[in-house]
Amino acid sequence: MAMNVRELTIASRKIGDAFAPFVIPEIGINHGGDITRAIQMIDDVADAGGECVKFQSHSVDDEMIPNNVIPANSTRSIWDIMEQCTLSEAEELTCKKHAEDRGLIFLSTPFSREAANRLDALDVAAFKIGSGECNNLPLVRHIARFGRPIIVSTGMNDLDSVRRTVDVLVQENSQFSLLHCTSMYPTPYENIRLGSITQLRNEFPTAVIGISDHSLSNLPSLAAVALGASIIERHFTSDMKWIGEDIEISVDPVGFRELVEGSKIVHAASGGSKTVLGGEQPTIDFAYASVVAIAPVNPGDVLDESNIWVKRPGTGEILAFDLDKVLGKQSTRAITRGEQLRWSDVK
Repeated sequence: MAMNVRELTIASRKIGDAFAPFVIPEIGINHGGDITRAIQMIDDVADAGGECVKFQSHSVDDEMIPNNVIPANSTRSIWDIMEQCTLSEAEELTCKKHAEDRGLIFLSTPFSREAANRLDALDVAAFKIGSGECNNLPLVRHIARFGRPIIVSTGMNDLDSVRRTVDVLVQENSQFSLLHCTSMYPTPYENIRLGSITQLRNEFPTAVIGISDHSLSNLPSLAAVALGASIIERHFTSDMKWIGEDIEISVDPVGFRELVEGSKIVHAASGGSKTVLGGEQPTIDFAYASVVAIAPVNPGDVLDESNIWVKRPGTGEILAFDLDKVLGKQSTRAITRGEQLRWSDVK
């Protein structure tokens, strides 16, 4: 990345402060291992105005040892979940080709070295690293050495941990982005901590910063854009009635479209400074007040609040904020009631 410029490119899409947010619909494992549902979600994202889709790539034996650990948002073990929801390499290729046919960028999160190798062979445009792998420095380094852009979620990691990961990415000359995240499903609003967006921007001044949001509303993601988030990631499903661990925290096609459109609006409205815009002049002309005579004024009369005051429109030479500069001075000419004063009228 260029020094002091927050920007990275995935495929031909530039991402950073100067561009509308890159909204990532996390299909993840919401397909439940069903390729037909996976294709449907790709189509629904494309129809809703998306730019990309993101999957998860699992190779269960290379990813974990057999276990009975049950996630907080499930009643079955993580081993059983992944065994059911893993797509084969051929199915991933089918999804990638279909996504690209629909004009979408195909992204995926590998959870093991074998999955990362498979995605590299598929020629993915970029890698996503999940929060659980953020501090898995051996895997981060392995992925970084493919030389592709990397988006890293930082849930369950503090700044010291994120710095270690960034150090690896910098050593490998990676183009990368950091996403603030809270790994609670769903995330209570008071635990979203949007202040982390500002903190990450300050700590990593050249990194593209974003948010991966697991709450039940689009509003935190939109608020994050106003704070400088250039990437938004939210789980996606075609149907909120489907069964799956991540369905509750997902957006459907309607919610996704609202997120895409809303993020563009908030980005366009963000930034700037408190100045008067040229486009405000027509409003200034009628909304400002000018100094006017409220009674006839003769030459030599003292100008006071009995014979001058401020009234609209703002087309006069002396505006309301300069009234005090006129009061107590003498008039140089006769001024009729309702006439706007000029500086030459004041001795």
